[in-house]
Amino acid sequence: MAMQRIALTTLVVADYDEALAWYRDRLGFHVVEDTALGDDKRWLVMAPPGGRNSGGLLLARAAGPAQAASIGNQAGGRVFLFLHTDDFQRDYHAMRAAGVSFLEEPRHEDYGIVAVFTDLYGNRWDLLQPARGFG
Repeated sequence: MAMQRIALTTLVVADYDEALAWYRDRLGFHVVEDTALGDDKRWLVMAPPGGRNSGGLLLARAAGPAQAASIGNQAGGRVFLFLHTDDFQRDYHAMRAAGVSFLEEPRHEDYGIVAVFTDLYGNRWDLLQPARGFG
């Protein structure tokens, strides 16, 4: 049987270093790879703690006006990415203390405990502790 998985999700950013610092300092992500590609391009992959082998974010600096226009609105205003956690309260409080902006108070849903936050560019994320049987 074949095995497939989504390895990376591209996140268009305005600046490599500002995005790296935000994801590292606010969310606690780790740099998985940071390789210069020439022409001031980088292959910059970050992943959350415990997520090094389960996919990550490829931070890609916008090239041109069309890509720049998508910064902060990659999902058309919907939640774009879902950050799963095994301890919602720990991560919610750590993220708030680090200056992450949450758009709502945590709520309990059938699928788990969740709250929407925004990244440095305004993309919406769910911080989610899945309920048993979900996620």
